[in-house]
Amino acid sequence: MKPFEIFCACPPGLEPYLEAEALEAGFKGARAIAGGVTFMGLWPNVMRANLTLRGASRILARFASFRSFNLSQLEKQTRELDWQAVLLSDVPVKVDVTTRKSKIYHAGAAKERIERAITERLGTPAGDEDAIKIMVRIEDNLCTFSIDTSGAPLHQRGHKEAVGKAPMRENLAALFLRASGYLGDEPVLDPMCGSGTFPIEAAEIAAGLLPGRSRAFAFERLASFMPERWAEMRTADTRTANETRFYGSDRNQGAIDNAIANATRSGVSAHCTFTNAAISDLARPAGPAGLIILNPPYGARIGDKKQLFALYGALGKTLKAHFKGWRVAIITTDTGLAQTTGLPFASTSAPIPHGGLKVRLHQSKALS
Repeated sequence: MKPFEIFCACPPGLEPYLEAEALEAGFKGARAIAGGVTFMGLWPNVMRANLTLRGASRILARFASFRSFNLSQLEKQTRELDWQAVLLSDVPVKVDVTTRKSKIYHAGAAKERIERAITERLGTPAGDEDAIKIMVRIEDNLCTFSIDTSGAPLHQRGHKEAVGKAPMRENLAALFLRASGYLGDEPVLDPMCGSGTFPIEAAEIAAGLLPGRSRAFAFERLASFMPERWAEMRTADTRTANETRFYGSDRNQGAIDNAIANATRSGVSAHCTFTNAAISDLARPAGPAGLIILNPPYGARIGDKKQLFALYGALGKTLKAHFKGWRVAIITTDTGLAQTTGLPFASTSAPIPHGGLKVRLHQSKALS
């Protein structure tokens, strides 16, 4: 089979950080485009991208494309694709179609024709919940066929059973850590850690743990799946000796209990310390300075905004008093709240989608 385009999706605004991760992971030619990163490859590259890329939300295999100008032509060309090389006849598929600036303008009719062509060619049944998702984009009369090779979104790594009210997704946390200059070689502290996503993610990065090591993927149910190759990839031990410590604190004891349980399931509990403490009682850990990163309440869904100004003010006061030498990264929807900390932010990111809101990453240099 010829190389095809592999698209790794991520939240808009964070594409450069996923591009850097993909290039570091050895995906040659990886480049950032709107909404993700793209490179050319084969099915083993698809498997490895799902297993190793922390910042990606899903991996799409864009395995076929052709120009089509009417529904009959679309159905005929779809039927002629080499479906046996990709799909299994007994695994259901679900087709989603989007169309833009094309002679084929009715997405529902295009979906019916494509599903019929696949069923007649291969006998594959149509499905819904647990089906393999085939996405077809028809733009300027060019039809591009993609398979969602991930299945469940990649932030669902199989370790975090307990979450708080507004959890940070693991892939987003990985990208924010990278955007904050974290490379796996310094302590990380989250003083409002909730279910522990930032310290756990940082600890996994430092230990070289593969993010997809504990879960299943949609590509395992494709005809293109290579089980022996996959077994080799999964058993490749990338773990490194790691003495760095990672810290989380929260005023909610239930959140701390959740974080400890999540760290244990992730295999990094020996490197993480979680404590029940209010911001004003935050203690500086022994050892070298590192990165303080947090996703505090915004007031949009959780908490009273007036009370939040006092909380952010207390945060800034504590960090300036006790955390000289540490860098600070705060994710929030409200620049005014970030400024209330009084911290010397050196950079502020463009808006990034998170949970239906737009957040910005505010970063300081080392506190002095």
